[in-house]
Amino acid sequence: MTRWQLQQALRALNRGDIIAYPTEAIYGLGCDPYNAAAVIDLLYLKSRPLDKGLILIASELSQLQPFMGPLSKTMQARLDKSWPGPTTWLVPAAASTPYWLCGAHSSVAVRVTNHPVAASLCQAAGQAIVSTSANLSGKRPAKTRLRVQSYFHGHIQHILGGKTGAGSRPTEIRDVCTGQIIRAA
Repeated sequence: MTRWQLQQALRALNRGDIIAYPTEAIYGLGCDPYNAAAVIDLLYLKSRPLDKGLILIASELSQLQPFMGPLSKTMQARLDKSWPGPTTWLVPAAASTPYWLCGAHSSVAVRVTNHPVAASLCQAAGQAIVSTSANLSGKRPAKTRLRVQSYFHGHIQHILGGKTGAGSRPTEIRDVCTGQIIRAA
């Protein structure tokens, strides 16, 4: 990924567009989490219900803190032990977290990514971004740029190239309160 490609992706995010990018295991679709219209467009594009909630990725914990409620020392230790890395955690949502991110839940899904492209994107944006698998509901997640293009036929405004990580499935999701695995990788 070149600096110019990264700048183009940031322009797309700032316009409220949906972008695609490689992550730890698959291509992700993302947008600005503060832009309700962009999030609703993303959900519509994927045929994903609003009540399921979405994942936020970041390059550092501070980018996720505006969305997170208070954590106990045990909860914080769980996050610290696994990040940056491919573990997504369900954490208590801050009262100010928009409903379009949490869905019907009192928690929000968050991850500090270690994928170089996804992390560079968050670092350059200076904030967390929405990250959901690049697929239509019920279809296999895209692992290549070409698959993203075939699924969405020009509906994604910018696709960052790059290789996905070694994972074969979307990232593991755990509950920070219990440590329980919600979705295995």
